[in-house]
Amino acid sequence: MDYNTILQGKYPAKQHAKRVADFIRSKVPNASGVLYVESRATKLLEDNDEAEPFRQRRFFYYLTGCPLADCYLVYDIDTSHSTLFIPPIDPESVIWSGLPVSAEEALQKFDVDEVRYTNDINATLAHIGADKKQRSTAFAIPNQVSEHVTFLEFDDKNFSILKEAIEVSRVIKDDFELAMIAKANAISSEAHLAVMKKVKHVKNERELEAVFIGHCIAEGARNQAYHSIVASGRAAATLHYVANNAPMAGKLNLLLDAGGEWDCYASDITRVFPISGKFTKESRAIYDIVLKMQLDCIAVLKDGVLWDDVHLLAHKVAIGGLLELGILKGDKDEILANRTSVAFFPHGLGHYLGMDTHDTGGNPNYLDRDAMFRYLRVRGTLPAGSVITVEPGIYFCNFIIEPFLKDAKHSKFIDAEVLEKYWDVGGVRIEDNILITKTGSENLTLAIKDPAEIERIMASN
Repeated sequence: MDYNTILQGKYPAKQHAKRVADFIRSKVPNASGVLYVESRATKLLEDNDEAEPFRQRRFFYYLTGCPLADCYLVYDIDTSHSTLFIPPIDPESVIWSGLPVSAEEALQKFDVDEVRYTNDINATLAHIGADKKQRSTAFAIPNQVSEHVTFLEFDDKNFSILKEAIEVSRVIKDDFELAMIAKANAISSEAHLAVMKKVKHVKNERELEAVFIGHCIAEGARNQAYHSIVASGRAAATLHYVANNAPMAGKLNLLLDAGGEWDCYASDITRVFPISGKFTKESRAIYDIVLKMQLDCIAVLKDGVLWDDVHLLAHKVAIGGLLELGILKGDKDEILANRTSVAFFPHGLGHYLGMDTHDTGGNPNYLDRDAMFRYLRVRGTLPAGSVITVEPGIYFCNFIIEPFLKDAKHSKFIDAEVLEKYWDVGGVRIEDNILITKTGSENLTLAIKDPAEIERIMASN
């Protein structure tokens, strides 16, 4: 994908707004009125005169492509006219922060029809509402409307459907969104390579976190999509390990789950490297199983595939591999039926990816009584144009596995003596970001995952 060429254009905000309006009209026939959204407001740090680190509200960004704080958008459903409201110039703040974006600059930069200043918001809303010839509605999101904003001239206010409409619309990405995800993946893949080359030469996990973040910032991806997981040794068995500050001496592997963000769009990549530069026999055996889990699952992806079935396939591959190693024993179908493999692969296979790392529209069911599917973040079929992570893993976590060893239902399928040799492997997870297409899929992640290639690169450093 030539993402740099695509990204020379404008973020397609009006196309998104039309998609959202069409969804609303499919639920509310003949809907008339406006869509109203706000950006996140500037908020000072407590006991400090600086602003909190800013993260743009995703619902606002989807309809504007605007990264600025303290802004509003009004989109007229009937005329498809979009008006962005930005803060007026405050002479007092210019001394400290420089000149802000002007209305003229914003109109050139963002895909909107008109730009005004935020002190015009109520007058503009009143004018639009009064001009409507039919019953009109202001569609907004609960708890995301400032107290001073009013919809007095509108007949109705609907705070129930706009959030859903945006969440559903966000599942299928257009070319510009895919280009931003691909850009984030390209930068993050290079950052993973930079960490891989440094693994043998550092003493503490935090040094590797600094390498990853530093590379991303240097390449223009200043924000991280999520807090990095830099887990050495047995810490890799903790799914969302966040300490990132342990010494690495004497440990086998480093699990790096990290992704930079490009203009609000995320990447989410996980790789595992041998700290010494060479996988041990046990580590390589587990790595090969996880890689097969991932490759087999990616091979079946296409428009309309049932994600539940792909997740089930990952467990079947895991069971086959663990049986071959002797960690599991018995009949593979009985192991699957009893869900014993959940002891080693307790999470879902992946999730939608977009502006959020765990993107909207997945319809998970965390109350599912089936332990194999309880933490699956996407349920149902995958549409072409969606981006999903494929991140199988096998983990050796005492806290999770020991209850299985004490339960007769599961213990008969686990060879505790063989298992003993694998605790120091910690955990292996391999994660790529996959675009679903009509006939298959496209892998947007460039980070190296072939184990022989990993060892070759590390040997050369």
